Amino acid sequence: MKHLFFSPLTRRKSFAEAGTTLFYPLSARFRRAGLLAPLALAALVNSSFAQTAPADGAAQQFTLKNGMTLIVKPDHRAPTAVHMVWVRVGAMDEVDGTSGVAHVLEHMMFKGTPTVKAGDFSRRVAALGGRENAFTSKDYTGFFQQIPAARLEDVMQLESDRFANNQWSDEDFRKELEVVKEERRMRTDDNPHARLQEVLDATTWQAAPYRRPIVGWMSDLEAMTADDARAFFKRWYTPTNAAVVVAGDVDVGKVRVLAEKYYGSIATHALPARKPREEPEQGGLRRINFKAPAEQAYVVLNFKVPSLSPAALDPAHTDTGSDDALALEVMSAVLSGYDNARLDRALTQGDDHVADSAGAGCGMAARGPQLCTLYGIPSDGKTAAQVEASLREQIAKIAKEGVQDEELQRVKNQWIASEIYKQDSVFNQARIVSTHWINGFPLDADERIIARLRTVTSDQIKSVAARYFGDDALTVATLLPQPPDRNRKPRVAPVGARH
Repeated sequence: MKHLFFSPLTRRKSFAEAGTTLFYPLSARFRRAGLLAPLALAALVNSSFAQTAPADGAAQQFTLKNGMTLIVKPDHRAPTAVHMVWVRVGAMDEVDGTSGVAHVLEHMMFKGTPTVKAGDFSRRVAALGGRENAFTSKDYTGFFQQIPAARLEDVMQLESDRFANNQWSDEDFRKELEVVKEERRMRTDDNPHARLQEVLDATTWQAAPYRRPIVGWMSDLEAMTADDARAFFKRWYTPTNAAVVVAGDVDVGKVRVLAEKYYGSIATHALPARKPREEPEQGGLRRINFKAPAEQAYVVLNFKVPSLSPAALDPAHTDTGSDDALALEVMSAVLSGYDNARLDRALTQGDDHVADSAGAGCGMAARGPQLCTLYGIPSDGKTAAQVEASLREQIAKIAKEGVQDEELQRVKNQWIASEIYKQDSVFNQARIVSTHWINGFPLDADERIIARLRTVTSDQIKSVAARYFGDDALTVATLLPQPPDRNRKPRVAPVGARH
């Protein structure tokens, strides 16, 4: 649950991670790799990606007898395992009037079954020497346990029971809904940047389901009933819409047997049709001025851009939009993918710098449409309008001049190094293949994308900078800071909050 908010802006900063997306934008992923000495980085990049994991470490995918997906990724470097269940449903599958129900349902999944009392799930996992949590995004809902590998069967039994037999009373729902509402107050209502982001999402998207907040509008939470959550569960929580993912010190054959034993007999039902909700062409600049108590102004620019399609990873693809998505990701890394990148140098350095901070990120793949986002906080004596102009100036410079070969190679090297580093974490290994499955990508999508990234050219980056950053697909949100209420007491986290 700690990765609750997956708006395009917060994906750059967290789980992302939530957030919403298949891959972290390059600007978020490269900070760690950027610290490497050049020779060490080159050595990593020149090594084979397959050498970073054990020989038998390739992920394998199976279908259980009831249609549920099973993905297993062995890694025998430590006697631990990660067990996850991912459901291909999130805030984007809600309807107006019940925003937030996907996240509320995630909370209710901890409220027990006929054989496991409310709260016992977490206590049992802890007694096994493990940790557990859950998360909701706009694209999916996930549940996980990280445990000693020898206790894998125990958590599979617990999780499958919860998936098939969760139950709660109306009174339990009412109490937990108050916890969720207080979370919203603390994380959104009391956070000017989060409030700005909500308004920005609702303005950027007119028809696309990403316009609704994951946590839900407060009016929808006030009106939500236990039956709303039960209906959402019955509609979307079926084996054919879910995947069991296991990574770590496990035997693939044994995991398959356990998965069939505990998950394969869960009853399934047909999924409702997912009707297309295509975003209409924007056709002109949208601008928001948002007032909220804050110390500093803040400006965010959202540009609609193409996304990477599953078909694009076929060597014979002809999807030019996906080529552009890759070029845009590399461009965002050029702008803010490492310390002292272009936006840092141009906006935050020097005696007369215009911004205290600035950054950029592009979403590359998800179930819904994607954005490139630029943002900045004005420095003392500067305005949000000056920051906006400086951000756009840097895009215009790339559109006119392109990027240097050395600069381009640096961000490519850092991407590959970040892929290698991610394999150090069994949790990350499970998360990565899970998000591949959510988006309909092959399990080896990282390797295929690396191969495609190697081919991105300066001319491609120059081209996308020229084509996707005009006013017609732009929404700008500016936070206008207001004096804070000095008498207001800070909120205290509600009892039972899990994030």
